[in-house]
Amino acid sequence: AALMQTNINVQALTVEAALTRRRAHIYHAAMLDPHTAAELDLDQIWALVDDLIAAHEDWLPRYQ
Repeated sequence: AALMQTNINVQALTVEAALTRRRAHIYHAAMLDPHTAAELDLDQIWALVDDLIAAHEDWLPRYQ
């Protein structure tokens, strides 16, 4: 169960971001993702999230 909790935390933050439109939750979800955290440092994760939001902004709601 503890092994799965790392993925559940990411999913919960992703849902929270969608419901609240809070950009911070997207950053936190990406930072907690085990694979992303293993490959990128925090600055790179932050930039990745910004790039993904910008690339898909026509299909995403506005986040605060």
